[in-house]
Amino acid sequence: MAQTTGKVVNPNDDVLLIVNDSIRRIDKPNAPATAAFYSAVLPGLGQAYNGSAWKIPIVYGALGGGVYVYLFNDREYDRLRDAFKIRLAGGTNDEFSREDGTPIISTLGLERAQQRSQRNKELSILITAAIYVLQIIEANVEGHLSNFNVDRNLSLYPYFDYNQSSTGVASGFSLSYTF
Repeated sequence: MAQTTGKVVNPNDDVLLIVNDSIRRIDKPNAPATAAFYSAVLPGLGQAYNGSAWKIPIVYGALGGGVYVYLFNDREYDRLRDAFKIRLAGGTNDEFSREDGTPIISTLGLERAQQRSQRNKELSILITAAIYVLQIIEANVEGHLSNFNVDRNLSLYPYFDYNQSSTGVASGFSLSYTF
């Protein structure tokens, strides 16, 4: 009877009528691609789109920390580079020399410190770029998992039992799940 249309139901028949709800619930899931695009355009915007605005300060803190480390190492590199150029030109009046001209840090030490600052500067760029990509991936994954069913009936309950009455080593594992 469900497949036929226009059939008149006699009220005296034993027929069960099911009335559809007049209010329809529409769940529009977050689009993962949209969240990833928003995060790529403006870091943290994908997290806001997914409804996790509390993650935005974490994203900006991590990105800001990477930029701060880069700027710090860039200033340090410039200081060491200027002192190294003065030493190569034969001067002794750089900031890493005493007033009488004796060096506090040797020329070889300045060169190594300059290389270390350059390496740290490049590393901070890579780490900041990785944080930027990770926040895009996180927005995408959260968009995928936003409508994931976490109902209690879909849980796994592991049960471990230790048998004290056996004389040898015995172990067991039980896994039960319900729908």
